[in-house]
Amino acid sequence: MQPTQTRGLVLRAAPAGENDRLVTVLTEDAGVLRAFARNSRRAKSRLVSATQPFCYARMWILARRSGSYLITEAQPLEVFFELREDLGRLALAQYFCEIAETLAPPGESAAQFLNFLRGTLKLLCRDPRRPLPIVKAAFEMRILSMAGYMPDLIGCAQCRRYSAETMYFYPQEGHLLCPDCREAARESGGIGLHPGGLTALRHTVYADLPKLFAFTLGESGQKELARASEAYLLAQLERGFQTLHFYHEVSSCPG
Repeated sequence: MQPTQTRGLVLRAAPAGENDRLVTVLTEDAGVLRAFARNSRRAKSRLVSATQPFCYARMWILARRSGSYLITEAQPLEVFFELREDLGRLALAQYFCEIAETLAPPGESAAQFLNFLRGTLKLLCRDPRRPLPIVKAAFEMRILSMAGYMPDLIGCAQCRRYSAETMYFYPQEGHLLCPDCREAARESGGIGLHPGGLTALRHTVYADLPKLFAFTLGESGQKELARASEAYLLAQLERGFQTLHFYHEVSSCPG
């Protein structure tokens, strides 16, 4: 059996044995794969750089009869070294990789997910002034929408009212309620969104992809947006993320 050529981005890597790595890769053609890279931890190995996290590479992957995979050859195409220069951006990139690993379809084409993750990592490297809460929220909401978890943000779920001084977002249901319908239904909870935060949340779902990150928002709006997007992701996926805890720990550190 001959190896199959594909392109992929290394989401994470772990030592395997004395010199090998077990690499989790988001591939263009087959979604998320876990493959062994023999001798990839040796300094002179031709696989050493291409099998490190955040490396986008051309890979030759062999499917073995045992059901496991082996990376026989790899050529780095893009390595996001700049992520390691800032702990906050590094933590956020790790979180994005964990989300992509969770949502990308296994065993089938995942080019859309791969290109989106790669483009976001590139943004983190090339635009260090972009507020991380905005990047985080935009990534969370758009990748969820790509995976079939698009919320209804067009208007109130009951009366279809488009806006109010405060609209309430319900992460579990994935919809909005206006103040009147919320009161009539005797609903509590929900995440209050003022016009700026609501406009930004809608943008993360409905904007054309090239314009996804192209918006500004004040500090209070960023907090509303970040709270809504994170709550929505956790409610819809019904699980936590270790990398998310690490991101929050890093973000809360002074300086």
